[in-house]
Amino acid sequence: MRLSEIIGAQARDGGGHRLGTVVDVRFSYDEGVRPTLVALLVSPRSGGSFLGYERRSVDAPALIARYLRWRHRGAFLVRWADVRRIGDGRVEVRDGYRKFAPALP
Repeated sequence: MRLSEIIGAQARDGGGHRLGTVVDVRFSYDEGVRPTLVALLVSPRSGGSFLGYERRSVDAPALIARYLRWRHRGAFLVRWADVRRIGDGRVEVRDGYRKFAPALP
């Protein structure tokens, strides 16, 4: 699997309802261990990137930060363990998945 198959894909729940567009992924990395995909960042309103402005410490230039945070309002993380299927430009998450805040420290 390639990241290009995931980023830009339409995220759907188990019932086929649109959740948004996958705009980024999150990896976990421990020294000496391969990076592990742990979550997908889904934006319900935009298919574009956060450009790093989901990080709490990034807030300049202020107008761009405010615009991108507004544009991606409602964005959330879905754990990789909650992904049921990927294919045909879609990512399907399992019933009972949980939404997590997208902000990075």
